[in-house]
Amino acid sequence: MTATIRSTAAPSAARSYPHIVTPVPGPNARRIVAQDEAFASPCYIKEYPLVIARGEKAMVEDVDGNRFLDFMAGIAVASTGYGHPKVIAAIKAQADKFLHICGSDFYFEGLADLFERLAKLAPGPSKKRVFLSNSGAEAVDGAIKLARNSTRRAGLIAFKGAFHGRTYGAMSLTSSKVKQHAGFGPLLAEVYHVQYANPYRCECGQAHADCHIHSIGAIEELFARQVDPRDVAAIFVEPIQGEGGYIVPPPQFLPALRALCDKHGILLVCDEIQCGVGRTGKMWATEFAGIEPDILLTAKGLASGMPLGAIIAKESITKWENGAHGSTFGGNPVAVAAAMATLDVVEQELMPKIPALGEKLIGAMRDLQKKHPSIGDVRGKGLMIGVEFVKDRATREPAPELAHALVEKAFEEGLLLLTCGKSVLRLAPPLVIDEQDIDIAVAIIDRALTSLT
Repeated sequence: MTATIRSTAAPSAARSYPHIVTPVPGPNARRIVAQDEAFASPCYIKEYPLVIARGEKAMVEDVDGNRFLDFMAGIAVASTGYGHPKVIAAIKAQADKFLHICGSDFYFEGLADLFERLAKLAPGPSKKRVFLSNSGAEAVDGAIKLARNSTRRAGLIAFKGAFHGRTYGAMSLTSSKVKQHAGFGPLLAEVYHVQYANPYRCECGQAHADCHIHSIGAIEELFARQVDPRDVAAIFVEPIQGEGGYIVPPPQFLPALRALCDKHGILLVCDEIQCGVGRTGKMWATEFAGIEPDILLTAKGLASGMPLGAIIAKESITKWENGAHGSTFGGNPVAVAAAMATLDVVEQELMPKIPALGEKLIGAMRDLQKKHPSIGDVRGKGLMIGVEFVKDRATREPAPELAHALVEKAFEEGLLLLTCGKSVLRLAPPLVIDEQDIDIAVAIIDRALTSLT
């Protein structure tokens, strides 16, 4: 989208943002967008013409001096906001020492520290082993290799609506949009998809508390008709489904999956790439279910925007041999320093506040639901909240045009948002927001919906 949008949005009381001073995109932004479009690969999505110049906390300023309130955090990546002084200081201190040493071949203290920290942060009593990658997708691909290597089985089960990444293994597990598969076949063999436990859209019409029964039953049906469970290496699941629509499954879902995996000797892999690192109010969303995954995957918010992912696996299943997996850049020293500082900030400063902030935000969106019939469902944990738009509450027909129009209208007013699923607004702000930021965001969403409906 490159059309010029005009706005008279002024800064809120006691805040220098949102503040729109030019049509968006402004002249500098239009020049950069044109340059980008002339040379960038056409596969880039480019949701709207935001051209960032700098950021601070939850504020993003573009190249024309327009200031925005960010409620998408670069797809849940900017966990500590923009330019957190402790994270920046850690990055600068490490950059002054050395930028790179291959962690697959050599040692440095920060790497050992992060291995230990992540191993001890992971849920459950079992001892863990950690492998660091450059991204979430790389972590997923590594987990596929580890699961198959450990079990000597090939089969993999994932869920409809899942997004695990765009590399070949991760893409094979992904079932979010057909364009993510189209023209790229053949994908990995022995990958099966079943329905996720979605309380708002359960295929069998079960009530909220029982929706997981259909999903678990679909796996059992798979075992009866398509694949012997003795041939299945792992089930990959997002504890809260991200790109599929910020779907919070019933509380019994993950324990039922854990029990099913234990029954058949299948590994349970929890993909916490989007929902982990404190976003839900706990370090890992898996903790709400009280289970221990065999493998936990993290990335995105782990290093506040520096490229880093991690595979955290039970030592008992980490059987691959020396040299069986590796990475030249995974565990980069600067990214590792950023991760250690990020975990300090999240654990000590931010995570204790997230439950209350999440309650305020979800409560405010449920108040808007009473006012706007187009809001069919509001759900979430902590600062990971989905607002689903429908054409009719009775039929629950998705309203994707409204969701996308809302995102554009909010951009005009100085609020950065993103959608997910068919017609879901995702609210995933930097974890540094405060109550006033929530009030500002909700007011903008309310005005935008009023103007659009």
